[in-house]
Amino acid sequence: QVQLQESGPGLVKPSQTLSLTCTVSGGTITFSNYYFYWLRQSPGKDMEWMARISFSGYAYYNPSLKSRTSISRDTSKNQFTLQLSSVTPEDTAVYYCAVKTGPALPRTLNDYGYRGQGMQVTVSS
Repeated sequence: QVQLQESGPGLVKPSQTLSLTCTVSGGTITFSNYYFYWLRQSPGKDMEWMARISFSGYAYYNPSLKSRTSISRDTSKNQFTLQLSSVTPEDTAVYYCAVKTGPALPRTLNDYGYRGQGMQVTVSS
């Protein structure tokens, strides 16, 4: 069974860059047809996917966040990382990493095979 664990700072100052890492166990991030996502849910808002990286290393971004988002991976550590630049208090959210089979974009949370527990990130000075 694949397990995902988010890590990173719980508090970030406005204008800084948020960096989060997802460590994957029970499976490899290069496993064929796996797509690894970063999601977030802000207070009072629906869950949104932010970025994904494929088993082959191809990155794809939510157009609404593309200008501030970067996703990368370290296959030697079986990890993938999200960077979100120029954060504001509106970026305060619970951030999740998840994995989905197949290239189709997710429509519901049920589309993800596995998801981390999530971590609270607060943007505040």
